Amino acid sequence: MTKRIFISFIVVVASIFTAKAQDVPEHALGLRLSESDGFWAEASYQAGLNSDSRIELNLGVQGRNRFNALKLTGMYHWVFNIDGGLNWYVGPGIGGGLVDFDNDLDNRDDLETFGFVTGDVGVEYHFDFPLLISIDFRPEIYFDDYNNDDIIFNLGLSARYKF
Repeated sequence: MTKRIFISFIVVVASIFTAKAQDVPEHALGLRLSESDGFWAEASYQAGLNSDSRIELNLGVQGRNRFNALKLTGMYHWVFNIDGGLNWYVGPGIGGGLVDFDNDLDNRDDLETFGFVTGDVGVEYHFDFPLLISIDFRPEIYFDDYNNDDIIFNLGLSARYKF
């Protein structure tokens, strides 16, 4: 009886590690659209580090009535396979940027910097052709006066070309 339990345990552990292994693309380049205290459009690049991790860089722009903003976000992802081309991922990140306030009341432009830390959790699908789509959630904690809130909840949709 204990031999069966031991063999079953080994099979379960081996299948967990096998399920984790998948092929993270070496490179992926695309666009991420998100909503976090305003609409952001981001150029997105992913570089695979090994079969289950990668880094991601996003350069985003936001334009509103009284200001324009530019931000750079760097993420590290651990990627886990769900089934076939469907994966989920999670990881920490950090970023910063510039915001240009256009205050018509005092007739001057004010340029400020901002910084933040973030985490990311998402789901992605790899098609048989070189397309990757994903949806993710990133809570961002800001260290500045740029945002009215210190924490912004960022929800994004991405499409990337894999190469």
